[in-house]
Amino acid sequence: MSEVKISQSVAILIDGNNIERSIHGETGNPNTMINFDTLIPELVRNRSLNRLIYFREGNRISTKLSERLHQNYHGSVRPCHKSADIPLSIKATQLASKVDTIIIMSGDSDYIELVNHLKAEGVRVEISSIKSTTSALLIEEADYFHEIDKKHYFTLRGPTSGGPKSRSKINKKQAES
Repeated sequence: MSEVKISQSVAILIDGNNIERSIHGETGNPNTMINFDTLIPELVRNRSLNRLIYFREGNRISTKLSERLHQNYHGSVRPCHKSADIPLSIKATQLASKVDTIIIMSGDSDYIELVNHLKAEGVRVEISSIKSTTSALLIEEADYFHEIDKKHYFTLRGPTSGGPKSRSKINKKQAES
């Protein structure tokens, strides 16, 4: 049996607020975060990653997240004035002629028209999200659905009121003792 060589270029566009709300809703814990180290390799598989862009509403974007996405995946974080829907859609249409597949990480039904447009342009469109918070029509319109489940997120441990920064300060103090 001869080997099939796959030569597909993939862009991953993440609606950060949507994915974060979905994970927090699923777990009931606002300290739960996506584990890109388990999810991205699964999404890309034997294809090549062309772009990874994390769209996030607001100014409070973790520098650590931005650095990690850049370091591990040459990814970037794009702050959005309001919702990520429009900036993500614009970027997807700009990338349509540059990649074979676009993976949209969101369950928002607002992306249905985008999915249909990209498919009409000849782009394979995949959705990755938590199934319980994903539009059934969005899943139906996509070429493929990647479910995000428990193995794709983790919960930060430590003080619940202080968040991750307080946890690192406590760990530094413990290390110095």
